Amino acid sequence: MKKSIYITQNGQLKRRDNTLLFLDEEGKRNFIPVEDTNDIFVFSEMEINTKLLDFLSQKNICVHFFNYYGYYSGTYYPREHLNSGHVILKQAEHYINIEKRLDLARRFIKGSIQQMKKVVYYYLKRRDDELAVTESVAKYLDNILEDLSDAKSIEELMSFEGHAREKYYSCFDEILKNKDFKFEKRSKRPPLNRLNALISFGNAMCYTIVLSELYKTYLDPRIGFLHATNFRRFSLNLDISEIFKPIMVDRLIFMMINKKIITIKDFEHEHGGGILLNKSGKRKFIEQLEKRMRTTIKHRHLGKNVSYRRLIRLEAYKLQKHILGEKEYEPYHALW
Repeated sequence: MKKSIYITQNGQLKRRDNTLLFLDEEGKRNFIPVEDTNDIFVFSEMEINTKLLDFLSQKNICVHFFNYYGYYSGTYYPREHLNSGHVILKQAEHYINIEKRLDLARRFIKGSIQQMKKVVYYYLKRRDDELAVTESVAKYLDNILEDLSDAKSIEELMSFEGHAREKYYSCFDEILKNKDFKFEKRSKRPPLNRLNALISFGNAMCYTIVLSELYKTYLDPRIGFLHATNFRRFSLNLDISEIFKPIMVDRLIFMMINKKIITIKDFEHEHGGGILLNKSGKRKFIEQLEKRMRTTIKHRHLGKNVSYRRLIRLEAYKLQKHILGEKEYEPYHALW
């Protein structure tokens, strides 16, 4: 399996013959085998040149850039090596046709809420103490799934999803019971507490990982269905991420806090008043996320073990079959 490369030090990334060379500020040389590289995540100041970018295009490697604060800045997305005019036309057709778009958007929301339910019920079963709020949220999510068919527009669907996620977040404090990691309310750019900082960073990582996997398919990431296709570069990765954020990001956050992998020492205050992960915090999160992405689970339809990262690619393939009229798309539903 190819690897994701995470760079947190300042330096230069170059092409050196037929491989990659990272030269840090102290002059230390680190060679990166290009044939084993899936994508690159840069969390530092990096010098690059056109020779490198051309080489990355040849090797079909995406590079995702994050600024000092851990906010996603953008992606070097090489020219598509898997081109299919037929798939793009079908994808556009499903966006322009409001009934087809609404159907797909509803499926993404359904998948997202199902995964939220899975996380909530997971902790209800594991805990011996009473979780009144969490139990109430579980019932609410059950009910809202039945109401999705009533939505007549993308805006209504987004409203359903927004209410579901608000309820879902309301049980985080009860699940964690940790005074150092209070949710309080959702806050972004900047996050106003440590838990929100973890959620924002994790979600940004999820978006970019999904984008890397979409690059390996015939789908065009610029044409989303739940998230509007507009002047924003990518939107389909946001759609698919809705399904994976609860099990890929939220479960990981709970695990790191409960096992004290992440502590209050892994955060810093932003100049604008927010709280963000510091360098050690980002490094810990990335390390645990990469472990999670390489973890394999038994796929109930394929009958074999697949990694979390592979699950994302398979989700894209299912969507591709849907828009081509081969098989209706059903969002991934975790069993654990």
